[in-house]
Amino acid sequence: MHIPHAAWLHALSAALINLPFGYWRAGCRKLSLAWFAAIHLPIILAIGFRVLLGVPFRLATLPLYVLAFAGGQFLGAGLRRTSRARP
Repeated sequence: MHIPHAAWLHALSAALINLPFGYWRAGCRKLSLAWFAAIHLPIILAIGFRVLLGVPFRLATLPLYVLAFAGGQFLGAGLRRTSRARP
């Protein structure tokens, strides 16, 4: 399976978009409105960015995007934990 370069670029940008939202989510009470917003707002931003880039949706690229979203969220949460652990 060949994934076009634009899809990889979009996945990288989706991960980067999710970093601050993951950082924010880690500080929210679980299942609160802010927690849900921190998870779902970057999806809207990434879809808009995909439209701007002209990257069509393909089912084959969905796992790549899901991994990019989850990776950005978890890395952002990890950044919050490590920044809070420092003296």
